[in-house]
Amino acid sequence: MTIRPSEILSVLKHEIDNISVNTKSIEAGSVIQVGDGVARIQGLPKAMAGDLVEFQNGTKGYILNLEEDNIGCLLLGSDEDIHEGDIVTDTGKILSVPVGPELLGRVVDALGTPIDGKGDIVTKETRNVESPSPGIIYRQPVTVPLQTGIQAIDALIPIGRGQRELIIGDRQTGKTSIAIDTIINQKDKNCFCVYVAIGQKMSTISQIIDVLKKYDALKNTIVVVASASDTAAMQYIAPFAGCAMGEYFRDRGQDVLCVYDDLSKHAVAYRQVSLLLRRPPGREAFPADIFYLHSRLLERAARLSPELGGGSLTALPIIETQAGDASAYIPTNVISITDGQIILEATLFNSGVRPAINAGLSVSRVGGSAQVSAMKKIAGPLRLELAQYRELAAFSQFSKDLDKATQNQLSRGEHLVELLKQPVHDCMSVSDQIIAIFASTKGYTDKLGVKEISGFISLLQKYVRKKHPEFIKNFEKDLKFTDEVSKDLCSIIEEFLAKLYMPRYHSAELKAQKALEELKEKQSFVTLEIEEEN
Repeated sequence: MTIRPSEILSVLKHEIDNISVNTKSIEAGSVIQVGDGVARIQGLPKAMAGDLVEFQNGTKGYILNLEEDNIGCLLLGSDEDIHEGDIVTDTGKILSVPVGPELLGRVVDALGTPIDGKGDIVTKETRNVESPSPGIIYRQPVTVPLQTGIQAIDALIPIGRGQRELIIGDRQTGKTSIAIDTIINQKDKNCFCVYVAIGQKMSTISQIIDVLKKYDALKNTIVVVASASDTAAMQYIAPFAGCAMGEYFRDRGQDVLCVYDDLSKHAVAYRQVSLLLRRPPGREAFPADIFYLHSRLLERAARLSPELGGGSLTALPIIETQAGDASAYIPTNVISITDGQIILEATLFNSGVRPAINAGLSVSRVGGSAQVSAMKKIAGPLRLELAQYRELAAFSQFSKDLDKATQNQLSRGEHLVELLKQPVHDCMSVSDQIIAIFASTKGYTDKLGVKEISGFISLLQKYVRKKHPEFIKNFEKDLKFTDEVSKDLCSIIEEFLAKLYMPRYHSAELKAQKALEELKEKQSFVTLEIEEEN
């Protein structure tokens, strides 16, 4: 059988005509420098800030710097297998993280990858790490309280849903404890939480996760971890990633609490990244300024208007000061961005006042607008009395001869300070807080010793709940403090004093008196024996 050349030619023409070639053009560049978690790239003329690029070995990069002849990007992975001359392609995507209810109860890194050993997380949606904050017309006033369970905060420095309240203080003064207690208190309040750990030791983070598990608060919390061992790039991205995860719930009409622990370490990581990319990190470097970085993060906290579902995102940033210096660059930045600050003092902490909140300097710019009406009415005199006590205590150090009225005021102030002490992770309900503050402001604790107050208040709260559950039930319906409620609570406290507490107190007092008399008798007997021998 012979095949003619014309037949071969016709077959080839037929095949060439029917061939389908799917061509795809990609933008590519090359690495000109790599190291310390950053890379410089040549090429990619259409790349934009915030874009994701992919290196030859599959590692992703996040473009942060656009210069005349090169691009600076952060490496979202190891730089060990990236070399000079490697091909880099633009993915055409913006950095995003997985979002959704599937993340609740999980521990993830800054890119949303699980690190808790519980398997992969399959989510239906992703969300850009950087997104614009809601405009002013899409917000509504902050009027719904976010109860922390800490009576010193709920009574004096109330936080509202959608607010940005700074927790600021020196190292080891209980900043993280306040944030964790607030998360624990949200477990039955229909509020999801995001805890972002930036630059902390993994041992510390694992202790926090254990506490959340112990108090059954991890089930409605997402923990985003960028530890001290992670790269500066991951620490830089972490708070924005946590905020994006929280915004998913906010935009669906739910309430979210975001804790950024802490933004001081975030500022250090950003400074490191900026210096490696040779961009100025200082005050004059807008939009590369750390102030702009933190402001665009915290401005995303908001309470949305009813037309957008009425969801809220509350931000609790934490800042660490050096020797109480709140006038340093980073602290003043965040103070000016937020709607108030809870100031913790090392001197108060070391003197046994826990939480070590300075009630005089701490402030909430939302104030009584985000407080239940009962608490607003009861706690009104409390701040004034505490402020007067602080002034008198400072003044009385220089004088020993104090009149009776001043002594009484100092004694009352000491009682109020003792009242506001609260063990860590021991969250109080609003009704329990109001019972405690009412009993103190009405003078029922004035005759007690300072060390007896915590025991008295604890017994009183248990007594009211056990013996008068109908009072608690009716009160918690609307949390309004009427004259009738005041009268009922006075009669319950007097009943408690008459039936339970005072008998106990008197019996203890009688026992102490009896023991003292016996001791005196022994002393006098010994004295008599010595005199007889002489």
